[in-house]
Amino acid sequence: MSVTAPAGFDAAGVAVGLKSTGKRDVALVVNRGPLKVGAAVFTSNRAKANPILWSEQVIRDGVVEAIVLNSGGANCFTGAFGFQTTHLTAERVGELLEVGAGDVLVCSTGLIGTGDEVFRAKVLEGVAQSVAALDAESGQAAAEAIMTTDSVSKTVVRSHDGWTIGGMAKGAGMLAPGLATMLVVLTTDAVLDAADADAHLRAATRVSFDRLDSDGCMSTNDQVTLLASGASGVVPDPDAFRRALTEVCLDLAVQLQADAEGASHSIRITVVHAATEDEAVEVARSVARNNLFKAAIFGNDPNWGRVLAAIGTTQAEFDPYAVDVEMNGVRVCSNGGPDRPREEVDLTPRETDVVIDLKVADATATIYTNDLTHDYVHENSAYSS
Repeated sequence: MSVTAPAGFDAAGVAVGLKSTGKRDVALVVNRGPLKVGAAVFTSNRAKANPILWSEQVIRDGVVEAIVLNSGGANCFTGAFGFQTTHLTAERVGELLEVGAGDVLVCSTGLIGTGDEVFRAKVLEGVAQSVAALDAESGQAAAEAIMTTDSVSKTVVRSHDGWTIGGMAKGAGMLAPGLATMLVVLTTDAVLDAADADAHLRAATRVSFDRLDSDGCMSTNDQVTLLASGASGVVPDPDAFRRALTEVCLDLAVQLQADAEGASHSIRITVVHAATEDEAVEVARSVARNNLFKAAIFGNDPNWGRVLAAIGTTQAEFDPYAVDVEMNGVRVCSNGGPDRPREEVDLTPRETDVVIDLKVADATATIYTNDLTHDYVHENSAYSS
């Protein structure tokens, strides 16, 4: 049931014609309480969609009654009209649920520039249909309604010591730090206050969604939201809750990675023995964003030279002639030179592990990415809906 697995939440997912496929395209998640706690993190892209601008205001007081999401149109770069659409959407939700519009988060995903009068009318109709369809069994329907180029819905549920976390996510491209072209809704029936919810969410996203870097392209509409109903009546151990939330976020991030547009390899790049965690991230990300490396993996070529060339562009502390590189368990580079024969590396499985040993200190970090394929180019040249 994903977002409706925790007690205190209803959801809906309906189809109103925003997608040319006729599939579900408006989702609604409502927190029935008793607590109405919310926290959110947003894209760091300076070019922000209208729903992001709205939701950044809503979340300031940490009170959220509901979140409404649509696919089939990003409502980004649609001017004052588009912002008014977002406002009207929140007002319609508030009116039908008898809550304040200022406590309703709004998310949109789809083609940038989509958000005309027809779009507005369909979204508002979607709100009405969603409110009518709300129940505690429709988490999956909501997860399907937020999909765009996704081939599958992404959901997760974890239960611990009397409380539960549920989640849904969408995203299959433009997966880069500062979040990604993703919308994520996380729900819990644990008892949390707004400050704790915010702290836990930021800690979890830092090592999950912010480490997902599919193609180096940052979206305008990214939002990850955590809602807490307190319906379990259980105050969780803070460390246990943060660990569980991080597990949920990592699970969803890996699901997003596995569904990356056109990808044939899911690549996990781990940097070990770096001077600092930030430097480990910088090194791993430099490889994840290197098109030559990504193309080599697509061709099942363990070209470790492209790894060294990529990390040489960073400011991290390391000696290029001390670095080791492993691919799928085979050390192909030792101390900046050839080690085992490339023929020993099997890159035919989808799961691909790259380990880079900088031999400087004890910090480590992992970045999740994928290869660069013909299908990725085709999908992004043809995508317009």
